[in-house]
Amino acid sequence: MNPTPPPSSGARKNAAPVWRRYLPHAGGALIVGLIVAGLWPRPVAVEIATVTRGPLVVTVDEEGMTRVKNRYMVSAPVAGQLRRIDWKAGAVVEVGKTVLATLETGGADFLDARSQAQAEAHVRAADASREAALAQRERAEASARMFTADFVRLKQLFAQKVLSTQEFDAAQMRAITAEQEGRAAEFAVHVAEFELEQARALLTRGQPGGGAEPLIITSPVTGKILRVFQESARLVPAGLALVEVGDPTDLEVRIEVLSRDGVAIKPGARVMLEQWGGPEPLQARVRWVEPSAFTKISALGVEEQRVYVVADFVDPIKKRPTLADSYRVEARIVTSEKAEALRAPTGALFQRGSIWQTFVVDGRRARLREVKVGRSNGLETEVIDGLRVGDQVVVYPGDKVEDGARIAPLAVGTR
Repeated sequence: MNPTPPPSSGARKNAAPVWRRYLPHAGGALIVGLIVAGLWPRPVAVEIATVTRGPLVVTVDEEGMTRVKNRYMVSAPVAGQLRRIDWKAGAVVEVGKTVLATLETGGADFLDARSQAQAEAHVRAADASREAALAQRERAEASARMFTADFVRLKQLFAQKVLSTQEFDAAQMRAITAEQEGRAAEFAVHVAEFELEQARALLTRGQPGGGAEPLIITSPVTGKILRVFQESARLVPAGLALVEVGDPTDLEVRIEVLSRDGVAIKPGARVMLEQWGGPEPLQARVRWVEPSAFTKISALGVEEQRVYVVADFVDPIKKRPTLADSYRVEARIVTSEKAEALRAPTGALFQRGSIWQTFVVDGRRARLREVKVGRSNGLETEVIDGLRVGDQVVVYPGDKVEDGARIAPLAVGTR
């Protein structure tokens, strides 16, 4: 056999440009591919979070103000020349011993027959008020002893996990209320005794020769001076406010809430007081919601119906030694509390008509799903149906996110 002769140089020159004829087609295909890739929908960047199970606390957050629970306004019982009052706010006073003010009447408080009869009636009324206050104090002390003993017993059962949290909280609230009522009754007794002494002093001074000495006004209660209304010496009429006294450690909190929120607040509800100046929040309990609301203009010029909620401190005084009258606090009133709730971020839920929906992460796509929701605290919402623990949902989905859309998570958070 004769070997095949090698191709001539002319044939090699004709065969070389064959692959080059495909270069325009390949370049066109590449350009088309780049255009398609550029126009292909990109995944939507989204933030996702995980649905979890845990405690859910729903609160009403509003500003509040502390105030002395039992205070007394000392006023001038008769007209006269007031001597200068040297006391300043914060001074410690003792019932029946500390002289708050001195009035010089110069015998001008002499009583005629009609005024004397009124003064005698005033003495009898003050005596009756004192007896009623004493009886009320005895009842309050008996109730305080009973509820305190009951609370101590139930506290042991609660430590042994025999008693429910609701029953323990109710017992604690009864004990705190009984203690506060006892303190109020003691204050009422001191006030009644002071008014009785003042009535007797006025009656004695009304007798002939009984008004030569200055009228001494002592403190009706033990505590501190809250305000001094009249410092300088001057002629004052009867009934003019001179000094306000009270116990600044016996505080309560008055919280101003919207009337629609006040409907959901019940006596005994837990209150957390924050931003009061201390390192840790203080605990309190709602004593009552005032029965009458009032109209207030908000900062935006909107009329709002608001109501006051009054709460008592639960923490001891040593946790709030510097907190005093008319101090601002931020209150969080618990209206609903659930130990085990299926929670999803509120930003992942949205409403279309009457139906609540969310986008669930399915691989690299978002799937629209209907859900049934419960209570919400603004950050987290209880999911009753439609989601499970561990599901990942899109938080704050934009207009580009729709059912089946491709997504690219920016961050994965556990709420």
